[in-house]
Amino acid sequence: GMSAGGDVDLLLSGDKALVLVSGVYGLYPAGKIASRAVDGPQLLLVDLAGAPRLISRYQGQGMLVDARQTGSTARVVLRSTPRIPFPEPMQADDSERTSANRKAVADAPVDAWLPSWSVTTGGTTEKGTVGCGRVSHPAQFSGGAMLTILTFDLGTARLGSGDPVSIVADGDTVYGTGTSLYVANDQRWRLQMWRGGANATPKQQTEIYRFETAGSQPPTYVASGTVPGWLVNQYALSEWDGHLRVATTDDNAGKSAVRVLEQRGDKLTQVGAVDGLGKGERIYSVRFIGPRGYVVTFKQTDPLYSVDLSDPRKPRVTGELKITGYSAHLQPAGEDRLIGIGQEASSQGRIQGTQVSLFDVSDPAAPRRLAQYHVAGAQSEAEWDPHALLWWPATSMVVVPMMEGFGASQAGALALRVTDNGLARVGTVPAPTNYPARRSLVVGDVLWTLSDAGLQASNLSTMEQLSWLPNR
Repeated sequence: GMSAGGDVDLLLSGDKALVLVSGVYGLYPAGKIASRAVDGPQLLLVDLAGAPRLISRYQGQGMLVDARQTGSTARVVLRSTPRIPFPEPMQADDSERTSANRKAVADAPVDAWLPSWSVTTGGTTEKGTVGCGRVSHPAQFSGGAMLTILTFDLGTARLGSGDPVSIVADGDTVYGTGTSLYVANDQRWRLQMWRGGANATPKQQTEIYRFETAGSQPPTYVASGTVPGWLVNQYALSEWDGHLRVATTDDNAGKSAVRVLEQRGDKLTQVGAVDGLGKGERIYSVRFIGPRGYVVTFKQTDPLYSVDLSDPRKPRVTGELKITGYSAHLQPAGEDRLIGIGQEASSQGRIQGTQVSLFDVSDPAAPRRLAQYHVAGAQSEAEWDPHALLWWPATSMVVVPMMEGFGASQAGALALRVTDNGLARVGTVPAPTNYPARRSLVVGDVLWTLSDAGLQASNLSTMEQLSWLPNR
């Protein structure tokens, strides 16, 4: 994704790329492909064999929530709201206003609710609307929005309608496996609507919808469930051995939990839970690896909790490690090792700059930190977007984009090697301009770092600069 200028994301399959333009902000600094104002999300299928060539352009409604890819099958989740013109506010009493608004809703044609789309390939445009028969609704009301899941085979030569499947529900977090797609919807939007006293805040809960996905078929909506609290991101969801594990923080209760859900009929039902993690704190990162889970909570100091989930009915905390600061992202790095990217903090909880931690989690009862690398005053995009982090197992190297201080005087990327017992500094990739690295990738023995100013090539083992391609 790009910064606040508007998100542009990418899925890659062979020599085809699906460019996802969120359509929220309007104008984009992303070259000609998305430079005009956009009304609603766009999906662009680009052929990369030879000079890049735009094959198909899909134009949807609403906004892009997220996308997931399995093999060459891409699933794209859009969120739309009803397009209903309400009457101008009249100088009338509440009941008259309410009945006028109700009439506007009742008079709205079905097309005001159903998302429409158009797709252009080779000068031909096909238009359509999601059919009523493709729309499901969960048992409980979850907001006036509609989620639509599109399925595309990136191996084909064009984008079609995406075989849309919709559910009358809201959602903001997407998690996918080979056989399931989960969309979660926390109720934070209700906070914005709430004008009551502090004691009357809405219940903190997250709704979760499960869709079954098979091959390149459209998904089927199969079940939904609710858990107390809110998710930090998609890493707080994990399907394993027929169960869904969910980590949430309930700010009202001032604690966090890991819950295990099982599908029974059309319900995701809780079968086990471990509650009371990080009292008075909130979750900053989660990582599930097979039968184990790792949860970091923080307010002043950072417990890293190790959770045993091998028995879905009796999940339990086996150990915790208290250190200052927190990890905002946990990256598995070989057997029994986790890399944490986050912020160091004083014992009072004051933030002090980016820290990279190496954890040994081989003993479930005693997770420990083997090493810490601290860059005072720095921030890293990897703290809030895991795509910004590169873990390169072949050379046990982690590359972390860096913005140092507010002037970003040392913008670039930091490369560290994971050794048996620590973190060794390989070097830094300074940015030729003051733009921080946004993404990094390895091709052969060259490390490429991409910033908004251009693309830089460095020697993978020494970080010596080889070449610089400015973004004209």
